[in-house]
Amino acid sequence: MANILILGGGFGGVVCAERLAKTLSAEHHITLVSRDDRFTFYPALVRLAFGHAEVEDISYDLREAMLDRRVRFVQSEVARVNPSERFVTLARGEVAGEMSYDYLVLALGRRLATERVAGFYEYAHHLLTPEAAQRFGEAVKNFHQGRAVIGYCPEARLSVPAYEAAFALARALDEGGERNCARITLVSPEPPGDSLGGPEMARALKSALDNHGIEFLPDFAITDVSPGAVQTATGRYLNYDLLMLVPPFQGPGAMASTGLTDAGGYVSVERTMRVRGADRMYAVGDCVNFDGPKMGHMAVHQAEVAARNLAAEIEGRHPDAEYKHEMMLVIDEGGADSLYFHKALWDEDAESTVRQGRFWSWAKRVHEKYWMAKS
Repeated sequence: MANILILGGGFGGVVCAERLAKTLSAEHHITLVSRDDRFTFYPALVRLAFGHAEVEDISYDLREAMLDRRVRFVQSEVARVNPSERFVTLARGEVAGEMSYDYLVLALGRRLATERVAGFYEYAHHLLTPEAAQRFGEAVKNFHQGRAVIGYCPEARLSVPAYEAAFALARALDEGGERNCARITLVSPEPPGDSLGGPEMARALKSALDNHGIEFLPDFAITDVSPGAVQTATGRYLNYDLLMLVPPFQGPGAMASTGLTDAGGYVSVERTMRVRGADRMYAVGDCVNFDGPKMGHMAVHQAEVAARNLAAEIEGRHPDAEYKHEMMLVIDEGGADSLYFHKALWDEDAESTVRQGRFWSWAKRVHEKYWMAKS
């Protein structure tokens, strides 16, 4: 009998728990620990911010969902992981203290390192949690004229919400008859196309931004936020009346003292999703050290690989499943300018696929409904 502990209730943790529960016999115990008691479909947070969804529409109760899957659920904060002794320390939740394991899956996500940008916490909005998205939504309701600056900071590792928020704001202002009173500037710390796969995607995205009258400002790496202005390390600045930024990401703090992370705090893993330098430990999702953006579909595929290999290890078989790193995304513009992109990131000769049209906006809604049906 194996005691399997999964840390994190996002895409990676939920999928790994489901796959293991289906694969392993009932004699094995699976526990999912999450800081939050609800699973949130994070790609829908832009829709939440702009009043096109309620929290209940894009989330479900994890405890009930896990009970149906033969998985024990514990709501608690993971304070520390001790790989050598095979236990984790939990705090501020239903369980406080040490919880032991035979096998561990890390799906702790990333930490929002807002402290890396001076003034971010005090003056900038983001929309990477339901609460933050709702606060940004209230600010949008009070924005009628002036300049909106929307974008992402260096090391943000996720640019899609910035683009979708800019498109959603443009549409909201159009519908309110206030578009001529407002200027929307989208800022990126990178050259055009760097975070989204190359020149073909960059051209399509630039065309979509132009169609909505959204100014695009690349190579603008924000390091300081003050009331009414953002600034780069080189002294460039922009004034704003509304500000939404995706902050820098960092690996989870619970792994900081383990010696199993890279310089950014991300967990070092093999392509089998096993943690380098640790026995009986796997990691999936935003907490791993793979290059490129951090996206939900990556966490899902990594969780499937980890679950398959962990089950093989428990059953005495050779863990041979390997993860293939791909970028697949939809930027939902709300209409005909919606974009789909796909590229294999570990294949230097791989060609990228770019598609554009209303279908991709619809497809993203269908994907959201699929995840909500899992509750």
